[in-house]
Amino acid sequence: MKDLNKPCIFCSIKKDELLFENNLAYASTDSYPVSKFHSLVVPKRCIKNFFELNNQEIIACNDLIKKLQKKILSEDNTVKGFNIGTNSGKAAGQSIFHCHIHVIPRREGDVENPQGGVRSVIPSKQHYIRKK
Repeated sequence: MKDLNKPCIFCSIKKDELLFENNLAYASTDSYPVSKFHSLVVPKRCIKNFFELNNQEIIACNDLIKKLQKKILSEDNTVKGFNIGTNSGKAAGQSIFHCHIHVIPRREGDVENPQGGVRSVIPSKQHYIRKK
């Protein structure tokens, strides 16, 4: 199996694969999307995870997340929500050790019960009853 970290696939992305870019980050489509228009925001500096981002990189990534949201909503009126997240560490599911943030458009009915959203990373914790 090919090691996507040697060389880092996010450090060698081609300019024509970019949706947006600024001086500190870029946005591209996900190679294995979980929904139509699933995209990634990637800092240009090769760091392992979100917790290594500096404040300027966080702002740069956030700007691209907002641009993606506007672009996706303008192209697909069936999108009614988004999941935004990052995997930080092997135990959290990270397989490419260059920080990247997933922007996943969601549509009504794309799963039977979306309650819990990102909590579904641990399936038994996704659905819960709110305490009074």
